[in-house]
Parts: sequence; structure tokens; C-alpha cells
Amino acid sequence: MPRISINIGTQQLDLYDDSGKRIRRYLISSAKNGVGEQNGSFCTPRGRHIVRAKIGANQPANTVFVERRPTGETYSPALAERHPRRDWILSRILWLSGCEPGRNRLGKVDTMRRAIYIHGSPDTADMGEPGSHGCIRMRNGDIIELFELVPPGTPVVIEE
Repeated sequence: MPRISINIGTQQLDLYDDSGKRIRRYLISSAKNGVGEQNGSFCTPRGRHIVRAKIGANQPANTVFVERRPTGETYSPALAERHPRRDWILSRILWLSGCEPGRNRLGKVDTMRRAIYIHGSPDTADMGEPGSHGCIRMRNGDIIELFELVPPGTPVVIEE
């Protein structure tokens, strides 16, 4: 099975194949508030996770999602002007679930309940520097490619 490694310090996501060889590297944007596991912190959780669910298969690039459902909208600069405070979740979603009880699973530190995703974002969003509300943001073309390469259950490690 492939695996994903996310390095908060370098703002990079690496995808490894079954043999442990790195096959892709993407720039990402993690939380503006830094790392942390508490619900409501707007931080990116650390530790071992898995891809619990894949959402958005066959949707067009720039499809807008709210609460994991397509809204029927397609992201554009005009739509962004009408909704300047929206946290854009676009194209595809890899919904993460923590694997470490007390650290990123269950209670007030549950990654899945916090709705932490790897997801697409506007192509104008800065990558390579923190800026999200806790999720891992990627460029739309990158998340669409990654989505096709990983099955549900793919291990994900997020580290500083």
C-alpha cells in the first residue's frame, strides 16, 4: 500500500510506493495556527493517521464542497469576491482519521471529528507556507492526482 508523509517544517507532502520509494512530492499549506490536536484550535494535528474516506471522485476540478458535499458551485475569482471569508475546499477531499488514542483519536483530539482533510484550494492560494484552518491544502491538479493514487486506508504521517 502507498503511504503519505507530510512535513510541516518544509510544507511538503511525499507519496511513497509499496517498496518505500518516493514517487511524488507536492507543496502544501498547513495550519496558520501551527500544529496541535485540540478541537477548536484550528491547528494541524500531528502523528499517525489514515485516509478514512475519499470524497469527490469524478467531480470537475474546482468543485466547491461544504461539509463534504458538492454545493453545485465551481470556484472562480467572481465567486471568491462574493464570499471573501469562505474557507475554500475544492476538487477532492481525503478525510483523515487519527490512529493514536489520546493524541489524535477520540475525545477532544479526534482528527476525524475535527474534519481534518487533505483537499484542493484556489490556485491563487499560497503553497509552501502555513495558511489553512487546520487542514492540509494542495493545488487542485495535485490533489486530483494524489486522490487517484491512494486508496482508503492509506497511512498518513504528519510530523514537524
